[in-house]
Amino acid sequence: MRTKVMAATLSALALTVAACGGDGGGSGGAEDRGPIKIWLSNNPEEIAWGEAMVKAWNEENPDEEITAQEIPAGQSSEEVIGAAITAGNAPCLVFNTSPAAVPQFQKQGGLVSLGQFDGGTDYVEERSGDVADQYQSPDGEYYQIPWKANPVMIFYNKDLMKKAGVDPENPPLATYDEFLATSKKVVDSGAAQAAIWPAPTSEFFQSWFDFYPLYAAETGGTQLVEDQKATFDSEEGQAVADFWATMYDEGYAQKEPYNGDSFADQKAAMSIVGPWAVAVYGDSVNWGAVPVPTSQGTPAEETYTFSDAKNIALYSACENQGTAFDVLKFATSEEQDAALLETTGQMPMREDLPGTFPEYFEANPEYAVFADQASRTVEVPNVPNSIEIWQAFRDAYSSSVIFGEEPVDEALGTASDDVTELAGQD
Repeated sequence: MRTKVMAATLSALALTVAACGGDGGGSGGAEDRGPIKIWLSNNPEEIAWGEAMVKAWNEENPDEEITAQEIPAGQSSEEVIGAAITAGNAPCLVFNTSPAAVPQFQKQGGLVSLGQFDGGTDYVEERSGDVADQYQSPDGEYYQIPWKANPVMIFYNKDLMKKAGVDPENPPLATYDEFLATSKKVVDSGAAQAAIWPAPTSEFFQSWFDFYPLYAAETGGTQLVEDQKATFDSEEGQAVADFWATMYDEGYAQKEPYNGDSFADQKAAMSIVGPWAVAVYGDSVNWGAVPVPTSQGTPAEETYTFSDAKNIALYSACENQGTAFDVLKFATSEEQDAALLETTGQMPMREDLPGTFPEYFEANPEYAVFADQASRTVEVPNVPNSIEIWQAFRDAYSSSVIFGEEPVDEALGTASDDVTELAGQD
């Protein structure tokens, strides 16, 4: 089973591993300078930020101009980037690098260690603080800089809560028992078809928006894999899985995919989302936000969640790597982080975010709760076979928690063995 999962996942992502090792050596050197190409996410707000950033750089550096474009279309950005690495034509910087894909890109020899640049490691750690540790590769190097996070929380529709007879300003959602009771009121009252509707599909990343945020909260910040061993076959992991199994068994979460946005369409009263949702739902939904629940009701100021980060990596096909590293620093400077925050509402992964940009959060209090949450986030583990690990977990989770085809405890145990084996492979 595990072999089939690995084969299917690698095929889907088209990440053919090149035999060029993982040291990140490329065609350029750390001192080489000149024009560079970068890729940006196709998110409209990020494109607007990126175009302004490029213009500012180019005006001051006419001999080292940036040419920017959106990441080419494909099944996923990971697929497109992996194919570009294999073909040897990746850009210098990608401003949408998934932390889950970094181990594979590194294995392909597609990434450059930021530690090869003067002060590179210090820059990463000083900008991001302690959170940087989660993005360090097993060899001790950084092949990505933590850039922006969307720490996920529970968004709820105040109008639907009121319709269900639940206090819309302070809905009981802190503990599993409270969440289940509130969910029952929502569904039984007919206020919404579902209390919450996470995607019940099998893609490897879907667990980042149901199981993983609650697991991070329940454990106080534990990753799915630590010290090359799975951590989730535990009392905490069982509690989280049992909570979601109950949500599905009772019909509070739906087992069928929803073709659209269930929260925006008011088919679900809640959703697990990050600060990007403020702008998306702000004018159309009367919303509130609270931390994800835990079994005992962890105080908000102590609750962890999934980061949903996207990072910046420097790719080894780049010829003018000296310029690329300078652009990376420029794009993650305090000035550009302020512009990113203002333009996109996403959280720069900078130490003491509220203290760095107090005026922004005073003027935009709806984002302040996410800024506080950004200091307590858990990332996907930076381990070999990361994508395959998440797929193995998702397959077990889907069959047991969502569809009830096998006991939850047995599924977690089997998945734990598979994940530990994968994490121990190069």
